[in-house]
Amino acid sequence: MDVQTLWRGARVRAAVPIGGVAVFALLAAGFFQFNGYAPLDVFVQIVQGAFGSALAVNTTLSKTLPILLCALATALPARMGLISVGAEGQLYFGALAGTAAVLQLPTAPMAELLPAALVLTALGGAVWGALPGLLRAVLGVNETIVTILMNYLGIQLVEYAVYGPWKDAANLGWPATIAFPAAARFPRLAMGGLSSNWALVLALLLALALHLLVQRSRWGTALALLRSNPRVARMAGLSHARHAVAVMALAGAMAGLAGYVQTANVQHHLQPDISSGYGYVGFLVAWLAGQNFLRIIPLALVMGGLLSAADALQLFAQLPFANTVVLQALLFISVLGVGAWRARRAGEAA
Repeated sequence: MDVQTLWRGARVRAAVPIGGVAVFALLAAGFFQFNGYAPLDVFVQIVQGAFGSALAVNTTLSKTLPILLCALATALPARMGLISVGAEGQLYFGALAGTAAVLQLPTAPMAELLPAALVLTALGGAVWGALPGLLRAVLGVNETIVTILMNYLGIQLVEYAVYGPWKDAANLGWPATIAFPAAARFPRLAMGGLSSNWALVLALLLALALHLLVQRSRWGTALALLRSNPRVARMAGLSHARHAVAVMALAGAMAGLAGYVQTANVQHHLQPDISSGYGYVGFLVAWLAGQNFLRIIPLALVMGGLLSAADALQLFAQLPFANTVVLQALLFISVLGVGAWRARRAGEAA
């Protein structure tokens, strides 16, 4: 392949995200102008609220982490043709399972407590993810509908626990468990003036590992074949049922990890509002990235920045949080719209 062909391919791949961002900027400017805000001023405040200081960047990274994990949990099943919208419920159920370890071993050292909590978290998320995969494999039930319904069930189970048997009496009516000990939290990761925790490194390594697996392993080839040609996959001896359950379980474990990090490192106890819709935002990020695990990383950072900026805009510019939801929708529509237009043009040219 010559340099000219490589350059042409790079231009084609870059056209969709660049064009999508340009369309998004125009739509967002129109939205703010219509609502009586100066678009340029709002854009400056968004950038400052997301990346304008060490505190802003730390908040952005805190919100990026669960979005990244939930996006990975959405993208992996999609690689074999499964549409999972269940990262939100898997996040909640994983946090619930991990909290069980903390409540059983509240005084254990980190070397015992954190691994135990992570194992239970992964198992909890995996179970919550595998159930829709099992129903799809055995009974042919649509996994999209099941995962949506299980989101609500996972949220309600957490509310039952923190309002009922796991509620800490010392909270005086506030629904939450006991505070998590320091041994139950991921160690802090300091980078100059920035601060996160080692779960962020783990999430980045997961994204890289998944990219390598789907691109360069027989397992990745099997997933692609199961998605593109199930009949040939069956002739090759690949079990759709077994792969569906395994992939959904692995995805659930990653989303569950997002829930545990939110519970242990951000809120320091289990409470009803673990997530700010991170599972749904992760779904959008995964589809914006075209289920590409490496593209998910910068897009998760952008979405994390939008959520971080929303907090700042509420405090300092008195802009409603609903503006953030509108911006997310405009970004999603812009990138998908430009992508569809580009695909149509390519089809017409062929």
